[in-house]
Amino acid sequence: MKTIGIPWPELNDGLTYNDVVSPSHSGLTLIQFYSSNHTSSAPLQGADSKLVYHRLPWREPDTPFLLEVLFEDDDMIALNKPSGLQVLPGGLFQQRTVLTQLKWHTQKNGNSTLSQVLNPVPVHRLGRGTSGVLLCAKTKIAKTCLAAYFADGTSLVRGKRDVNSKMEVERRITKIYRALVRGIIDSNEVLIDKPIGVMRYPGVAKGLYVALPSGYYLLFSSTQHTVFINLGKPALSKVGVLERDVERDQTLVQVEIQSGRPHQIRIHLSLIGCPLLGDPLYVAGGQPECFDPELIQEDFAEDGGYQRPAKPVPGDCGYHLHAHEVTLSHPSTNEAIKIIAPLPSMLKTVEEAR
Repeated sequence: MKTIGIPWPELNDGLTYNDVVSPSHSGLTLIQFYSSNHTSSAPLQGADSKLVYHRLPWREPDTPFLLEVLFEDDDMIALNKPSGLQVLPGGLFQQRTVLTQLKWHTQKNGNSTLSQVLNPVPVHRLGRGTSGVLLCAKTKIAKTCLAAYFADGTSLVRGKRDVNSKMEVERRITKIYRALVRGIIDSNEVLIDKPIGVMRYPGVAKGLYVALPSGYYLLFSSTQHTVFINLGKPALSKVGVLERDVERDQTLVQVEIQSGRPHQIRIHLSLIGCPLLGDPLYVAGGQPECFDPELIQEDFAEDGGYQRPAKPVPGDCGYHLHAHEVTLSHPSTNEAIKIIAPLPSMLKTVEEAR
């Protein structure tokens, strides 16, 4: 199978931020200014002037760099993303991402620079610890089309939420995952229809996605103790049991999602009391483990700005989740295409492992 990927250099290129400090920021220290404007940056100081801050290169955590090519034509490329590799830049991972490898691959092969051609870009995300099929667009038209497929799937969930309805036939993309969960799921099929929203959480600047006890969740400001109301978004997962291992107290499942909320499968499976085996973050109830808002600490790591997670964060790996199959209508030809990422050994049934 064809692979792409270049070994990571020892250090990345650092980061450069350009900002204009307005009068409304008067009185802030630069650590306050940069920590509020660039959550992944190291803070500096200034007032009423243009600031250019270059964060020096640093060594990012070890990550895989090779990506299997599952499908490729002039419109799109589908990759088998390994567990441990982040899709887009964020936090400590500014260079060691799928996006960077796609950029380097394009430069290496001297692809066309016509206006309708993009550097290949992912059109959806997989968690850093999640492996499997990742779709990337190579043209603006394909990017628009594939993004619409994902949006359409979510819109169906907002409407009639029934996996057996005729609306399912109209979907232009279907995603099927494999997962290994802790505990035994008694029913052969489980339909999980539960909103997912955001709560404040240490080390996650934009908040942590969780299952909401209702359609709403209260958020509290750390400085002014202001209460905000966040409406959870609809999320639907169809879980099918493939094998039960009573001796090990674990279940191998297949999950089809009709929406694409962040960490949806991890949240929904933990919600029914069977979190992903090895998941360091989500526990029974679809909530983070041992979370106490009174224990939030706003300290910073020694590298000068990256907020140190006081608890496990979504990017932590260790769980077993794989985007196994994606079926879609080709963005140019409308031909039905099924893309399959080979299963890791941990996620094979006994029969498949023979």
